[in-house]
Amino acid sequence: MSSPSTMSGPRRGHPGAAAVPGPRGVRRVARPRPGRRVALAVFLAPALTLFLLLVIAPIVVASYASLFKWNGFNLPENFVGLDNYLRAFADPVFRGDLWRALLLIVGSLTIQLPVALGLAMLLNQRLAGRSFYRLVFFAPYVLSEVTTAVLFTLVFSPNRGLGDTISRWLGAEAGAIFADPDTVLIGVFLVVSWKYFGLYMILLLAARQGIPKELNEAALTDGATTWQAFRHVTLPLLGPTIRIAVFLSVIGTIQLFDMVWVLTGGGPIHSSETMAVTMYQYGFRRFEVGYASAISIVMFLLSLVFALFYQRVVLRRDTAGALTVQGGQR
Repeated sequence: MSSPSTMSGPRRGHPGAAAVPGPRGVRRVARPRPGRRVALAVFLAPALTLFLLLVIAPIVVASYASLFKWNGFNLPENFVGLDNYLRAFADPVFRGDLWRALLLIVGSLTIQLPVALGLAMLLNQRLAGRSFYRLVFFAPYVLSEVTTAVLFTLVFSPNRGLGDTISRWLGAEAGAIFADPDTVLIGVFLVVSWKYFGLYMILLLAARQGIPKELNEAALTDGATTWQAFRHVTLPLLGPTIRIAVFLSVIGTIQLFDMVWVLTGGGPIHSSETMAVTMYQYGFRRFEVGYASAISIVMFLLSLVFALFYQRVVLRRDTAGALTVQGGQR
């Protein structure tokens, strides 16, 4: 009679062998064969090389440059330590960048995502021409940021009709929404929302279509109203997608640059400037590369801290659920 190690699981020579049952049902992970190690190294080497060159190396260089007062032309020699970071947080412009980023994030979470969710629920219904509407709402996301910015620059030019109407509605002069410090950030938010709400709508629509309709039908049969079925059945099941959309929105806002640069250049009077625009101004206009590198590292740390916190606190339930389901299917 064969031993337990030969009865269960694939044989050692089988290509799919990944684990060997141990005593009392304990699974021992089998070591990959030398040929498999070579294959893993060959396939991972290009990706790891690109990651090191395009991600890790720039972070290391920027971290090093941020410790110097450097114009970017010669080798950095004037070591200033953390003075560039202290200067950034003492600079009213950079503190304004942080405040404006917070305002854009709040606007995205309270206006942009709910609108995308509402449209996703609407376009999930049986409507005449809903495929056309889905295409129309998603089309702005296909445009590049620069193309979108140029388009809205033309729309809000003086004597352009629609731009004049929206500008007056927001309290600015005709076509001057991007020239008024009081309305420019609202204009930037409108353009950013127009550009990206289609992405979140498609994500939420795909998640909604993945929910079995029998769940809502059962809730309605049990006496729940349409709102109650949405609140207690649909919305919790959309939770993982909503949390991913929130993550993408926050990280994208921290890194916002090209659309703002083409629309306003950060003006007027720094009223629409973001951290990335400030970094560009100091690095490529004023040639203060050391200070610009410090701003870039602050942006990186903000994104990293938020990503780690969000993964640990918010996304933990989703990953734990996925691991539980995967473990139950073994």
